[in-house]
Amino acid sequence: MNENSKNNKVYLMYWLLISLFLLVSIIIIGGLTRLTDSGLSITEWNLVTGFFPPMNVHDWENAFNLYKKIPEFKLVNPSMNLNEFKVIYWWEFIHRLLGRVVGLFFLLPLIYFTLKKMLTKKQIISFYSIFLLIFFQGFVGWYMVKSGLTERTDVSHYRLSLHLTIAFILFMLIFWNFLQLAYYRKKLYQIFIY
Repeated sequence: MNENSKNNKVYLMYWLLISLFLLVSIIIIGGLTRLTDSGLSITEWNLVTGFFPPMNVHDWENAFNLYKKIPEFKLVNPSMNLNEFKVIYWWEFIHRLLGRVVGLFFLLPLIYFTLKKMLTKKQIISFYSIFLLIFFQGFVGWYMVKSGLTERTDVSHYRLSLHLTIAFILFMLIFWNFLQLAYYRKKLYQIFIY
């Protein structure tokens, strides 16, 4: 195997390792979002404009007014003020932002590796399946949040369980692909060094 091919494996391994780090980060932030009861603070799913938090007082008041319409505010937090709302908003915002970062960080290098023909057919199927699952995970996250916006004061535990389970499945799939590359690289190292 030539040096270029070995370098490709290293790039793929770094990509997968960083993806794992981002995934662990979003799981931790998601847990903290849940523990701080922040998950329902953003009541709309704006896939593109959701990259940006409220930029001025008017935007913050609009976001807070949307939150005031849901049962969680009416039944659990009726005395909450704007500054307290901002705390829970930031937890949910960071969680959603990290979700977008995970998706983009996985997709953009994947497209590059595909165009540069650095992937085997098996890897292409595996990595694009992982990306589709990442995309589906975003939908499940919104589906989960939606369950707490109309009649409940919290999200559905079943949907929350599904959301967390998919996160663990993603972690396992990415880690498995990393281990395959690491094992293959170790074998190459043994062949060429010894």
